[in-house]
Amino acid sequence: MDESLMQQLTKQTEAIVRERMSGQAAGHGMDHVLRVLASARAIQSEVGGDLETIELSALLHDVGDAKFHDGVERSAEFAREILSSLGAGDDLIEHVAHIVDNISFRKGDSAKPLSLEGQIVQDADRLDALGAIGIVRTIEYGAALDQPFYRPDAVDAKTGVGHFHEKLFKLKSLMNTDAGRRMAEDREAFMRTFLDQFMSECGEET
Repeated sequence: MDESLMQQLTKQTEAIVRERMSGQAAGHGMDHVLRVLASARAIQSEVGGDLETIELSALLHDVGDAKFHDGVERSAEFAREILSSLGAGDDLIEHVAHIVDNISFRKGDSAKPLSLEGQIVQDADRLDALGAIGIVRTIEYGAALDQPFYRPDAVDAKTGVGHFHEKLFKLKSLMNTDAGRRMAEDREAFMRTFLDQFMSECGEET
């Protein structure tokens, strides 16, 4: 596709996604999407891959997030609908739909293999759960569910600190690309420094 047409398709897609996700909470809304887009572009600049597919997949990867659609994941469905309405080619539409349908952490072992473009977007999405942003998102999510960040008296309780260990500190080992892995290492190191300081102020050892 001509570069100017690619840019136009990306801009039109972004405008539609902004409108559809306008009511979603910070951390799981357009702010998240734009950070994933930026990280995906950064990784692509190092490892290659088709930039148009990567940008569109990053923009559309949460447009039908199950959290906002009664527990039903609809991102692939909405991606097909949006890209078709904008006149994208069938191959591009199906590639993007496959990516957004198979990158989430909760998909687990049922996820189908990803192309390089899909691996890049998956890495970018996982990166947004790490670092300073990851800490803020964990606290915000816990507050929304009335879960404490830390409870020393309740070992089995769901907490933000528990989420660090149960999921977030595992993400580095799940990165697909060397660039994503390096970025994840930096962000995880920041989180561990934060957690060490937090636990020290609580009078606890990590």
